[in-house]
Amino acid sequence: MIKVNFEKAEEINNIGKHVAGAKSHIADLLAGKIDMTGWVDHPIKYDKEEFSRIKEVANEIKSEAEVLVSIGIGGSYLGAKAAIEYLSDYYSHRTVRANGNTVGADIIRPNGVEVIFVGNGLSEKYLKETLDYVEGKNFYVNVISKSGGTLEPAVAFDKFKALVEKKYGHDALKKRIIATTDKAKGILKEEADREGYRTFVVPDDIGGRYSVLSAVGLLPIACAGFDIDKLMKGAEEARSIYTLLDENKNDAMKYAIIRNLYYENRKDIEVFATLSPNMQYFAEWLKQLFGESECKGNKGIFPASLNMTADLHSMGQLMQDGKRNMFETFIMIENDYDETRVKYNDKFFVNDLNDIALRATEKAHHTGNVPVIEMKVAEQNEATLGELFYFFEMSCAISALILGVNPFNQPGVEEYKKNIKELLK
Repeated sequence: MIKVNFEKAEEINNIGKHVAGAKSHIADLLAGKIDMTGWVDHPIKYDKEEFSRIKEVANEIKSEAEVLVSIGIGGSYLGAKAAIEYLSDYYSHRTVRANGNTVGADIIRPNGVEVIFVGNGLSEKYLKETLDYVEGKNFYVNVISKSGGTLEPAVAFDKFKALVEKKYGHDALKKRIIATTDKAKGILKEEADREGYRTFVVPDDIGGRYSVLSAVGLLPIACAGFDIDKLMKGAEEARSIYTLLDENKNDAMKYAIIRNLYYENRKDIEVFATLSPNMQYFAEWLKQLFGESECKGNKGIFPASLNMTADLHSMGQLMQDGKRNMFETFIMIENDYDETRVKYNDKFFVNDLNDIALRATEKAHHTGNVPVIEMKVAEQNEATLGELFYFFEMSCAISALILGVNPFNQPGVEEYKKNIKELLK
C-alpha cells in the first residue's frame, strides 16, 4: 500500500477550490470522453490472450537466452527500465540462475535474463560496445515502436537485426525478433508481417508514457524474471481506489489538486526525492510522465529528481536556500532492507538512519519554505509497483486537466523530430 502524508503540505486546507473540477475530470476519464484513456481501465480490461502469450514468450526467452535486447525510446523503455531497477537486487546480475547453471561469460539473474536497453539515444560508442557485448551471448531482440519510424530505435534495430542474421542466420529473425508495435499499420508492422516476426500490440488508446502496463513494459519485465500477474493485480487494486470521486479516500486526486495549488502560488518546480538507489529510474519515468503530459502552452510544473541522501551533499544548498519556486515529493520504501539486517550500533539499524535523515530533511526544507509531500511504499514488490504506476498516471492526468492542458499529446516532441527529418535530407 501507498501512504501519502500531506501534513506538511500547507495548501491541503485549500483543496476545495479544485475538488469539483477534479471529480468531473475523473468521471470523464472513466467514461472515455477524452481520447487516449485506455490506460484508465486497462488493469481490468487488458487482453488476457495477449497477456498469456507475453508470459509464454518470456518463458521461452528465459529458458533459451542470456540477454533480451529491448529497443525503444521514451515511454517505450522508461517504464520497463524503472520496473526492473525497482524490483532488482543491486547485484542480481552476479547471482546464479535458479537451476545452478550459468551461461556464457557472465552469471545471470535467477529465473530471468539480463535486459539491456538500447535505441534511447544516438551515442555511437554505447551502441558499438553494446553490440560487442551482446555478440558473444545468446540473445533475443524486442523492438518497441508504434510506427517504426522514430530515429533512435530505428538505428539500433537496424544494427541488432543485422547481428541476429549474422549470428543465427536469416531464418532465425522470425524467432529471435519480437516486435511490439501498432496492430495494423506502420513501418515496423509491415516489416514484421513481411519477415514473420512475432508481434505484440501497442494499444491505439494508450500513449507511450502511459503504456508500461501493456505489452510495451510487460514483456521486458517478465523476461527479467518478475511476476507480471502480481504487477497487474496491484494496478487493478489501485484503480479501485484512485478512481473514487471522494477526495478524502482518493489520494491521487488530492495530490493532483495540491500540485496545482502550489503552481498557482508560483511553485513551478516539483522535486521528486527518492531514498533508495533502485528508484532512480522510477524518478526518470515520472519526469517523462509529468513533463510530456503537463508542460504545454507555456504552462506546467517542471519535474526534477534527487537521489537522497547523496544529493543532500551536492544539491542540498539549492534546496535549502535557493530560489523559493519549488516543492518536494519524497518517495520512500518503508522496509528498505533484506532479511539479514545491517546494524549501525546497539540502537539503530542503517534503515533507521535513513528514516531519521528523511525526517531531518523534510523539517529543514519545510522550514526553508519548500513545501513537502511524503509518500511511503510499504514493500518493494510487483504489487506495490503496479499501484505506484497507476497512482501517478491518474494523478498526472487529473493535474494536467485541472491546469487546462491535454495530458495525452506531445506537440513539442514532434517539432524536434520534424527538424531531424529536414536535416537528414
